[in-house]
Amino acid sequence: MKKYILFLFYIGSTNALMSEEIIVCKTCDIASIKHAVKTAQSGDTITVKEGIYNETEIVIDKPLTVMGQNVIIDAGFNGGIFEIIADSVSISGFTLNNTGMSYTKDIAAVYCYRINNFKFENLIINKSQFAILVHKSKNGIIRKNTIVGNAETEAGGGNGIHLWHSNNIEIADNTITGMRDGIYFEFVDNSVILNNRSAENLRYGLHFMFSNYNTYQNNSFENNGAGVAVMFSKFITMENNLFKHNWGTAAYGLLLKEIYDGEISGNQFIQNTTGINVEGSTRINYHNNTFDNNGWGVKIAGGCYDNNFTLNDFINNSFDVSYYGGMNNNTFYQNYWSEYAGYDLNYDGFGDITYRPVKLFSYVVGKTPEAIILMRSLFVDIINFSEKVTPVFTPDQIQDDTPVIDIINKSELND
Repeated sequence: MKKYILFLFYIGSTNALMSEEIIVCKTCDIASIKHAVKTAQSGDTITVKEGIYNETEIVIDKPLTVMGQNVIIDAGFNGGIFEIIADSVSISGFTLNNTGMSYTKDIAAVYCYRINNFKFENLIINKSQFAILVHKSKNGIIRKNTIVGNAETEAGGGNGIHLWHSNNIEIADNTITGMRDGIYFEFVDNSVILNNRSAENLRYGLHFMFSNYNTYQNNSFENNGAGVAVMFSKFITMENNLFKHNWGTAAYGLLLKEIYDGEISGNQFIQNTTGINVEGSTRINYHNNTFDNNGWGVKIAGGCYDNNFTLNDFINNSFDVSYYGGMNNNTFYQNYWSEYAGYDLNYDGFGDITYRPVKLFSYVVGKTPEAIILMRSLFVDIINFSEKVTPVFTPDQIQDDTPVIDIINKSELND
């Protein structure tokens, strides 16, 4: 065994020693990136010097490190730019502009297929149908990239970072605007999305389906056409993300549809049409989230079982909770409600009167959306008060028996 290990180390060291740096510049012997890739051997580094290069379809079929130094590659709207079909490829330091557009083929600034151990970082990608498109690949890093699109229609646009049938991918510190979807996952497992900003995209800031065991932390999703959609997945963790200014008749901060066994914690839902819209999702813990100045804080449809809402802050929402369907063992416990008008005579930090967050008017609006024009009228105040005194239409199972009385002192309860 020791001989085998030493043999591998010797081969790896020999390859490192044999690797070369190939310089590309306008006045060099090698003046194009495509020529440099053909000339290079496995393990070489290609360094591209400052300038504008009009190139497309640069196929990388061997392990290479490709670095740009103030380099712009302009495809002239004629096709894709990098196509990677080899393992252990790293690309960094380029501005990639103006890929082609097709309704029958996915064209990308960076496209890879069936590769392992890759890294794409410090790229600026402008006006690309798809910016970074990853198919059937694993063990990769997509980091510190800036993607700016000009999508005008869903059919004519592509996604910023698009992963399909891939796993063990880290997507971190990227900024994505103006695409169809900022980040898109389909059949992607065991991956993390960290510290990204996805804003002003045509449809979703983040959109993923059939993707399990993934973690999403410290991301910002602002002012996207329909917010964030999370569907048909299980074992999802979403922590400390910001969902803000996602407005529209079919928009929400976060849509959960057919999600199982998840943790939604420490997130901020600020000024969205709906903070969280939940359909057919089970065994999810919602805790320490803030719902601030949304139309609906949480809107829950049928098929939701065994979910827990604990230590969340509901502040100045038009409707804190709307609920359609059976209670199904969902619980609300120790949340703060700005609408709560109870008292705390024993000074234990909790209200002495149960709070029921579902208002009659939210039930009416659910049945007749046009009734929203009566919002904040005296008539609405009267019917809400009447229902509060004698509940008839609103579900009496949805209640918080221990509402937090003071948001300022809530941190003491966490301890």
